[in-house]
Amino acid sequence: MKLFQSRRFDASSRHRQVYSAYEIAYTTVDWLAAVLFVIGSIMFLYDDLMHTGTWLFIIGSVCFALRPSIRLARELHLARLGETGTEQGNSPDYRRS
Repeated sequence: MKLFQSRRFDASSRHRQVYSAYEIAYTTVDWLAAVLFVIGSIMFLYDDLMHTGTWLFIIGSVCFALRPSIRLARELHLARLGETGTEQGNSPDYRRS
């Protein structure tokens, strides 16, 4: 199983759906991390908000750590779909409700 193949996301409509869902998750986590870092930076300017700002940096750092995890999960999911767009163990007529 080869991961991170550049055109795998376009192999079928199911591949495109899976890819899109993971991209939404990745972008949301990326945006959240950036917002937390900006707010934490502003809070760091004030002594009484520094403790909360530190926690925002920590949470933002966790979000940044999630980014590669989301990418890896996406690639594993796409690889599991194979070339036909069906997950292992499911027939080609498999439909998600």
